[in-house]
Amino acid sequence: MTITIARSHAIYDIDAVQTAQTRAKAMQSAELDAFYDQMLALGAERFVTTPSSPDALDPLYDECPNFGEVLDDMSRYVGLALAGGSSFHLTPVLLLGDPGVGKTHFGKRLAAALATEFEFISMNALSAGFVITGSSSSWKGAKCGKVAERLVRGKFANPVVLLDEVEKATGSTQSDPLAALYQLLEPETSRNFHDEYIDLDLDASQVFWVLTANSLEGIPEPLLNRMSVYEVPTPTSEQAASIGERIYAGLLKELNLTRFDAELNASVLEKLADISPRDMRKALFDGLSYAVAAGRVSLLPEDVKVRAEPGKRKIGF
Repeated sequence: MTITIARSHAIYDIDAVQTAQTRAKAMQSAELDAFYDQMLALGAERFVTTPSSPDALDPLYDECPNFGEVLDDMSRYVGLALAGGSSFHLTPVLLLGDPGVGKTHFGKRLAAALATEFEFISMNALSAGFVITGSSSSWKGAKCGKVAERLVRGKFANPVVLLDEVEKATGSTQSDPLAALYQLLEPETSRNFHDEYIDLDLDASQVFWVLTANSLEGIPEPLLNRMSVYEVPTPTSEQAASIGERIYAGLLKELNLTRFDAELNASVLEKLADISPRDMRKALFDGLSYAVAAGRVSLLPEDVKVRAEPGKRKIGF
């Protein structure tokens, strides 16, 4: 069993919060005043977690078998941190691969393995950076950005924050959704990340950044230079079978289908190999409903309906 080592890290200055709250009271901003109250009540310290052994990431090799390259590097970095007695920190990661290969799932499982929190931010057609940086409190409907919200209201200074489909973010001359990333993805400058809503600097230097993209087109070179880029392949037939078995076992547990066969037969696994990991759960969930309706406790190939999305080819191996 891997034990997680935790220490504390201050993510903001209490005196600065008190000063900002005084300004908010003068502006008669009740909502902002309440947010500062919450910051003071929670205190500035948050947990920073470090696995006690590189073995903490071992389960991910089985759960996300097509992410072996990035896992190899991460495991070494955990060992490096432990060798020097320092905290585990990860260079921002860009996962490049076809839709449905499991990039978001990997981010969630990484957060669980590191015993920290997970934040998902969709960058698809994001037309403003306010989702990340917050908007000025003088604007109607203003609120803090997701980074500040996670750090302030969460328990950890090192959550996994996943920015999904970063290449699809769009901007304008007034608001570039990628602009904040130039600061956030640099260890030094991220120590003083400014959220526009609370008008305070936060230390976001401990955040684990995972970005996903289907292609590199549209991602500026200076941003790419701040990340380690990994091409995530589609699962091999053997890996697809392993993923299918795990999803199936999870569904049996979730649906309390204790009488069903514990394993899938080879013909069902062969049929699942034609679809992406994202679609496997849908196909298996649907298939189980057909099997139950037929009064069976085994899943048959005809129960698994593989529906090709319009204009999208199947993922093959």
